[in-house]
Amino acid sequence: MELSYTVFDPTGNITILVQTSVPVAEQPRIAAALMAREPDCEQVCFRMPDTPLAGITVRMAGGEFCGNASMSAAAALCAERELESAAVTVAIGGLLVPVTAEKTGEGRFRCAVAMPRPLRVTEAFGLPLVELPGISHLIAAGPMAREAAEAAIRGWCRELGADALGLMLLSEGGRRLDPLVYVPQADTLFWERSCASGTAAVGVWAGPGTALSLTEPGGTLTVRTAFDGAVTLEGEVRLARQRKCILSI
Repeated sequence: MELSYTVFDPTGNITILVQTSVPVAEQPRIAAALMAREPDCEQVCFRMPDTPLAGITVRMAGGEFCGNASMSAAAALCAERELESAAVTVAIGGLLVPVTAEKTGEGRFRCAVAMPRPLRVTEAFGLPLVELPGISHLIAAGPMAREAAEAAIRGWCRELGADALGLMLLSEGGRRLDPLVYVPQADTLFWERSCASGTAAVGVWAGPGTALSLTEPGGTLTVRTAFDGAVTLEGEVRLARQRKCILSI
């Protein structure tokens, strides 16, 4: 099977967008093969048939929601239609999310996504827990060793019954974020270079009326929370490269 895909760089969270139609049952295996071919890649999403309500429909290999992939999808639409800017609805993870993309240079876009509102903010395992549709995030505002985080997250995800679980490690007085994300369906565990939904979760935890710019390994993401509960995430997306390959399925 010949696959066409584009590699995007949304604040270092390198994302492959597969343009070729791939059956859902085959997506985790194809994603693993593509990530082996693209060693800097952290996640894979697949272009799906568009719905009447969405400008572009994508599916993560594990079926979860992803803010960085949503921004990458909007940037892809801008690039393929040669638009300077666009406001588009992205269907992903069972949600419809509004995304804006503005071209800032060759293959570069400034994007903003209206993140899904939290289902609830509670506590689990002694840590704040922000539950979003499709993914939940634990926030460790104090010190936690990376080895301990990796050892714990799979079991925590299983106990919570979460579709995906992030562990957001905050440091430097709440200005630095190191995100660890586990997706059980795809069986992937990554220290991501940036995490849009995790950044949004930190903003929700900080409270309404918050504007935070968090330094992450891949760059800076900005989250804004309104008093009506709306959460907006802003970041840069770069079109890194376009590829074709042949894989057997």
